[in-house]
Amino acid sequence: MNNILFSHSYFMRYDPKQWSIGQPYAPLGTLYAASFMRQNGYQVSLFDTMFSEYPEEVIPVFEKIKPDFFVIYDDGFNYLTKMCLTNMRNAAFKMIRLAKANGCTVIVSSSDATDRFEMYLNAGADFILLGEAEMTLLKLIDAVQKKEIDFFHIEGLAFLRNETVVKTTKRSVMKDLDELPFPAWDIVDMEPYRQSWMKHAGYFSMNVATTRGCPFKCNWCAKPIYGNRYNMRSPQNVVNELIMLKAKFHFDHIWFCDDIFGLRPGWIKEFAGLIEKEKLSFKFKMQGRVDLLLKEDNIKDLSRAGCDNIWMGAESGSQKILDAMDKGTTVQQIVEATRLLKKNKIKPSFFIQFGYPGETYDDIKKTIAMINKLLPYEIGISVSYPLPGTIFYEKVKSELKEKTNWTDSNEMALLFHNNYQPAFYKQLHSYVHKSYRKHLSFENLKQLFTDPVQINFTKLRKALSGFYYVPATFLEKIKLNQLEKV
Repeated sequence: MNNILFSHSYFMRYDPKQWSIGQPYAPLGTLYAASFMRQNGYQVSLFDTMFSEYPEEVIPVFEKIKPDFFVIYDDGFNYLTKMCLTNMRNAAFKMIRLAKANGCTVIVSSSDATDRFEMYLNAGADFILLGEAEMTLLKLIDAVQKKEIDFFHIEGLAFLRNETVVKTTKRSVMKDLDELPFPAWDIVDMEPYRQSWMKHAGYFSMNVATTRGCPFKCNWCAKPIYGNRYNMRSPQNVVNELIMLKAKFHFDHIWFCDDIFGLRPGWIKEFAGLIEKEKLSFKFKMQGRVDLLLKEDNIKDLSRAGCDNIWMGAESGSQKILDAMDKGTTVQQIVEATRLLKKNKIKPSFFIQFGYPGETYDDIKKTIAMINKLLPYEIGISVSYPLPGTIFYEKVKSELKEKTNWTDSNEMALLFHNNYQPAFYKQLHSYVHKSYRKHLSFENLKQLFTDPVQINFTKLRKALSGFYYVPATFLEKIKLNQLEKV
């Protein structure tokens, strides 16, 4: 009984927006767990659902390898799995039933299962791993192998005993991440990922995690897997993995999928030095806080290491809303970080969130004005999305009805009562994007006259796009004004 079939519940085809974008990342958390179990003597394989059409595609895999354990282990590093989408939950339930029909012990680890372990147990899962799960998985499967029937001593676990849900004590997170083996990249077929990236983006990107957890306390941010404890790999350990991945897969680009990249003082500087020493050449994107980017010449060191794009949690152009979110940053820091990134040839991108409780139309206008003034490279707009385990969720929990999760990542449904109806925020999303594109076209048009030497096809195309975005923005604003009054 040492044969483990790993999988995950993210079916990109069930997320139309992401399927059309076509920029998938392999399930990194799943590959970490598989590598850890293999290091401890277990035989591991993977059913990768990323490009699958149906959960039933796992049936031939069950028949071929006859696994003793079926482990749905979601990628806790990917924001899409943290969204707990119902399309993926239903697919997980289907795979659980299929695995049970094939005689497997079924184990689940995911953000959604950690929040709703009783639901997954009732769907047929034997065990739910709560929080960071590699060590819990090892202890559990070791116990099952020994035919133990008492699992109460295993931390970080939920299961049914006499039709009653049992939840054991919480497991502490790992501190020394360098002790973990590299992810089991050999068990995933990376060719479909490469092909999708080349088709849709013209380059091939892979994902790497350098940290786990986030110590900051934004009150809407759910952290069911790695929590608030922040632990880091050493710069040398990360660079060693990059050297291996470059030799094996010849990537062009890396997404460092950490909640917060390079928080420890001196980490980014050491990392940049190692990148230069090893003569590694690649571009990367990451997530960062605006306040941290203003410290220790971090931006210059990131540029030196090859950073191309930083996604910042700007969230709002209203200080009142940032304070209500317990964000711990200021609008002025957003302005200054954006300026410094552009100065150092790094693209600043904004995560923007509308619909937080207490947000007025004046707050919304401040956010729009900030976007159009600073002109980030990209914007990602969402509406406030309450997830269990957050202060925000507790504030609005009484207003949540039967629907508590989005179906896919583009649904953007407002699940609680706010100043405006859900249709307003849908229209706001469309208006802000077009207004942003209109202002980008104006900026590129201005550059055609002020710096004609730098004219290229891309700048010319963006400048001319104003002929579309000026009237389109006007029409979208009319629709928005109508919905504001409803």
